[in-house]
Amino acid sequence: MNATLIALTGFIAWTLFLLVLMELVRSKLVLTKVVPANGFQPDNANLSPFMRRLARAHANCLEGLPIFGGLMLIAVVAGQSAVTDPLAYLLLAARIVQSVIHLASLSPVAVTLRFMAFSVQMVIAAYWAFKLLTLMPAS
Repeated sequence: MNATLIALTGFIAWTLFLLVLMELVRSKLVLTKVVPANGFQPDNANLSPFMRRLARAHANCLEGLPIFGGLMLIAVVAGQSAVTDPLAYLLLAARIVQSVIHLASLSPVAVTLRFMAFSVQMVIAAYWAFKLLTLMPAS
């Protein structure tokens, strides 16, 4: 498996990890009768600040997956993973850093660092899109 597919799998696994973490905490809240099973809001608005940040970090991954994952899949399917391989692990690392910072804090410094991690992903995606578009033969 090439770096692009490993990073894509890592991206999906990270998204799944955040979901499992959220559901483990929610399960504990139900089992300890802190929240009824039907008492959850999709954004965890009625829960702790950490749980709200966890819901947003997970949603951020889901929102980014079609863009970042889509470009990775296009590269692999088109036989152009040489475009995405060199930066695939950096994109995954930036995604994980963004999520970890999101989970840790909403302070101005944390938000700035989180945006920087997201900016890295956007620049990589824009570069990939440009390179892939220029390499694709016109039909």
